[in-house]
Amino acid sequence: MSETALEFFARHLEYPLDPFQVTACERLEEGRSVLVAAPTGSGKTTVAEFAVYLARRERDARIFYTAPIKALSNQKFRELCEEYGEEEVGLLTGDLNIRGDAPIVVMTTEVLRNMIYAESHALDDLAFVVLDEVHYLGDRFRGAVWEEIILHLPKHVRLVSLSATVSNAEEFGDWMHAVRGDTDVILSEHRPVPLYQHVLTPKELLPLYVGRDGELAARGRINPELRMLEGGRGRGGRDRARGRAPQRRTRRVSRADIARALDETELLPAIVFIFSRNGCDQAVRQCLFEGITLTTREEREEIRRIARAEVRDMSEEERRVLGVREWLAGLERGVAAHHAGLLPAFKSVVERLFQRRLLKIVFATETLALGINMPARAVAIERLDKFNGEQRVPLTSGEYTQLTGRAGRRGIDVEGHAVVVWSDSVELEELAHLAGARSFPVKSMFRPTPNMAVNLLQRMDEERVREMLELSFAQFQADRAVVEQARELRAAQDSLAGYDAAVQRAQGSDRKRWEDRARKLRRKIERGRRQVAARTGTIARTFDRVVEMLLELGYLERVSGEPQVTLPGELLRRIYGDRDLLVAECLREDTFRGLDAAGLAAMCCVLSYEPRRDDEGSPRLPGGAAFAAALDRVLDTWVRLDDLSERLRLPRSEMPHAGLAATMHSWASGRPIERVLEESGIGAGDFVRWAKQTIDLLDQLAQACETAVRIGFDEDRLGELAKLARAAKRGVRRGIVEASSSS
Repeated sequence: MSETALEFFARHLEYPLDPFQVTACERLEEGRSVLVAAPTGSGKTTVAEFAVYLARRERDARIFYTAPIKALSNQKFRELCEEYGEEEVGLLTGDLNIRGDAPIVVMTTEVLRNMIYAESHALDDLAFVVLDEVHYLGDRFRGAVWEEIILHLPKHVRLVSLSATVSNAEEFGDWMHAVRGDTDVILSEHRPVPLYQHVLTPKELLPLYVGRDGELAARGRINPELRMLEGGRGRGGRDRARGRAPQRRTRRVSRADIARALDETELLPAIVFIFSRNGCDQAVRQCLFEGITLTTREEREEIRRIARAEVRDMSEEERRVLGVREWLAGLERGVAAHHAGLLPAFKSVVERLFQRRLLKIVFATETLALGINMPARAVAIERLDKFNGEQRVPLTSGEYTQLTGRAGRRGIDVEGHAVVVWSDSVELEELAHLAGARSFPVKSMFRPTPNMAVNLLQRMDEERVREMLELSFAQFQADRAVVEQARELRAAQDSLAGYDAAVQRAQGSDRKRWEDRARKLRRKIERGRRQVAARTGTIARTFDRVVEMLLELGYLERVSGEPQVTLPGELLRRIYGDRDLLVAECLREDTFRGLDAAGLAAMCCVLSYEPRRDDEGSPRLPGGAAFAAALDRVLDTWVRLDDLSERLRLPRSEMPHAGLAATMHSWASGRPIERVLEESGIGAGDFVRWAKQTIDLLDQLAQACETAVRIGFDEDRLGELAKLARAAKRGVRRGIVEASSSS
């Protein structure tokens, strides 16, 4: 009897497959799609690796591996290159285009969504798409992209969807089965490495749960010693009840104390989550100040060799402004920070050193919990609330699960440990609830946008678009019956097209028979549409309002009753993001006139930048009247569109903010990085992130304008603007920005 693909694959692994992995791989081999929901660290990616094996070894077909963030894409790209060889693997992240025609391509979800809308031929021989971290579908800002992919991928493509443990995985899987067919949900609650919960008090590390013998337990009763500690701060609780600020009863556990405690209890390597970039940097400084050293002499030499290679080409001035000396000092002692404000190259070094177990403690913001492969023996959480941009809010059970899921390295640790740092604000019952809740629900954030509308209407008529939107997870969660009926209608519409084609081919009585069938099916479809229309909620109504707006602005026009994409609409099709319509209007109205390349880079920064705080003062603008006049025109256009959105009861966008305009102008004009950072007062990592966003928008502008030239729409003016956007992109993509494009 011949060996199956799964048997061959499993034979070459270094570990036996768990039952849920076997089930998921069997379903893939049967030609079905799968949604695998399992805890962090349980081995979900093995299922994706089997899909890669199936595509390459069994079918000689292509597979796309998508990830929600570029750091994850880069990491997976390196892993697949090691496994299959560099010639077999490509990478597309917007920043990078490496072997985009390779049989295995790693990409961000936005890149795949754009390929679908462009009807790329790269999708023709595609067998599988891996959607890693698919629970991102519930992300407020980017979640809609996952839904667009699931809805619009060609039907022959099988999906391998990997999710954290979510409480509504069956609902999510039922929706995927409804819209794509043949999708199985494979759930696993089992953590291969058990997780134990602790509380770090000022005196000692205590278990949260204890068994009958009073010893550490994964589940059980709350530790009586902690109950006594909680009871001993009664005055603070009474103060809170009376509306007064409570008096501190317990000595605060310092960040250096956290490092010492984790070292003494042999819980290293560890990640300590601090929900503040500044707090992470301060924690490293405090450890340095208090002389904490967690590395051996041999480890320090290896760290020094790896880290110094990364900064070898930097000037002394660059090293000074980037804080290289302090960064290296922390690394050599086994301590580092990891957050979005760090230079990407520095973050990459921290990740590599931690993976090699040379770094012992990383103080990180929650961005580290987004799937990057940095498994630790222990995870510590400094406090159980965080600032959400407006106020301090408690951690959700989903956030707690995501953070602590990093604890316990499969194949290395026999157990993982989650540590919460004690303070007067810790409530034991609340902590027990967080530790006991193993999952969280995914809620759709899908809504039609102007860009989505013109892209869909370019491919299908208005009624088909409405039917497609009625298949969204958002609609499914509102009314499952509508999605089932909408899917049936879409299938009936395909059948009707076949009937109509048969009518054209047939003659005599055969023609009459096909006409009768078509007439009967058409009546059934119309009746079904009326039933769906009566039950459809906000999704289709929002789409109708978006269409109304685009008709009013001239991006669509009605031809024989159907909305058709106009020449300006072709511009909008190529502009993605929250401000898609504003950018398209700026292109049409020549809002950017008078700007040079650096000025256009600064303006694209305005259109992509989101300030971290609402209380930022009046921004400093680049010199010269041309930029100020162009900015006034942009803001006037934004006000006009905002008023129109309000009138049509559509979501409104945030006002563009010029907080980084002068900084981006300086950089695009050729100033050195040390001058730019000192003038702006922002971190190198933040600057690089916004520079990349600026490059992305400049690239979209150039492509949109080049499309306009091809279709004969205002080709002279937009052709010049395309050249200016390319020049601006070159001005921004240099130095540390260019070096960070692969990080």
